[in-house]
Amino acid sequence: MRPFHIALAVLVAALWGVNFVVIELGLDHFPPLLFSALRFLVAALPAVFFVGPPKVAWKWIVGVGLALGVAKFGLLFVGMDQGMDAGLSSLVLQVQAVFTALFAALALGERPGGVRVAGMTVALAGIGVAAADEGASGPVLAFVLVVAAAACWGVSNVLTRRAAPPDSLNFMVWVSTVPVLPLLGLSLLFEGWDRDADAVAAMDWTGAGVVVYVAWISTVFGFGAWGYLLRHHPATSVAPFTLLVPVFGMSSAALLLDESVSPLRWCAAALLVGGVAVTSLAGRGPATGPVTVAAAGPEAAAARDTRDVRETRDWRETRDVQETREARA
Repeated sequence: MRPFHIALAVLVAALWGVNFVVIELGLDHFPPLLFSALRFLVAALPAVFFVGPPKVAWKWIVGVGLALGVAKFGLLFVGMDQGMDAGLSSLVLQVQAVFTALFAALALGERPGGVRVAGMTVALAGIGVAAADEGASGPVLAFVLVVAAAACWGVSNVLTRRAAPPDSLNFMVWVSTVPVLPLLGLSLLFEGWDRDADAVAAMDWTGAGVVVYVAWISTVFGFGAWGYLLRHHPATSVAPFTLLVPVFGMSSAALLLDESVSPLRWCAAALLVGGVAVTSLAGRGPATGPVTVAAAGPEAAAARDTRDVRETRDWRETRDVQETREARA
C-alpha cells in the first residue's frame, strides 16, 4: 500500500475509535434509538441527492440497512446507553470478524481453515474474559446487547459481500436511508414521543456536533474512504487496519472519559485482538507481512505489489460476473 493509503486507513481507524466516545457524549443528549435515527437521517440527507441512483439491487440496500442500521447500531446504542463503556464497546464489536467468518461459511460456503478456526476460538476466549470482567463490574445485559450488535454487523458484512457494491459511498448513503423510519418508529414505541420531543427541543451545539460527527465523519467519510481503499487493494491488505479501532477507542475513552482499564480487560483485549488478527489474516502468505517484506528487500515488495494487483483484478472480475447475474435475475 502507498504511504497515503496507509495514512488514510489509520485515520479512518482513529475516527471510528473516537466515534465511541462521541456516541457516549451523544447519549447524554438523545435517547439511543432516536440518536441512531438522527445519525442515519443526517448521513442520508442531503447526500442522497448527489451520489446518483443506487448501483446495486434494492434488496441488498434494504437488507444491509436493516442489519447494519437498525439492528447493529440500534443494539449498540442501547447497550451503551444501558452502561456499556465506550472503550469496551469498541473492543467487543471486533468479534464481528468471527461472526462474519461463521455466517460466510453458512451462507456463502466459505469454509474456514484450521488456522482461522483457531483464531476464532482465541477471539471468543477474549469475549469470555471480557464478559467475566463486565459481570463483576458492569451490567451484563448491556454487554450481551453489544455482542448481539457485533453478530448483526457480521450479517451485514456477508450481505455487503454478496451485493459487491461498485461504489461504496453511493451504497452507504442509500443504505442510510433505510433505518431512519424503522428506528424512529422503535423510538416512539419504546422511548416515547415526549422524551424524543424534549431531546430534539433541547438540542444544543454539542448535541448537533455529535450527530454531525457520527453521521458525516464516521459514516459517510469513514465508509466512503474505506470503500476507496478496498477498490485499490485486496481486502486482506485493508481489513487488518480495523484492529486499530479498539486501540483508539480504548485510549480515547481513557483520556476523555476517564474510563479505567482493568487487568482482565487488558487480557481480553490481547486475546480478542490477537484472535481477530489470526482470523482476518489467515490464508495470507508470509511475504505479505511487513517484517518479511522489509527483510526481503525491494524484490519481495515488488512481488507483493504484483500479487495485490492480481488479487484486486480477480476480485473485480468476480464482482462484475456477480452483477451481471443479478441484472439477468
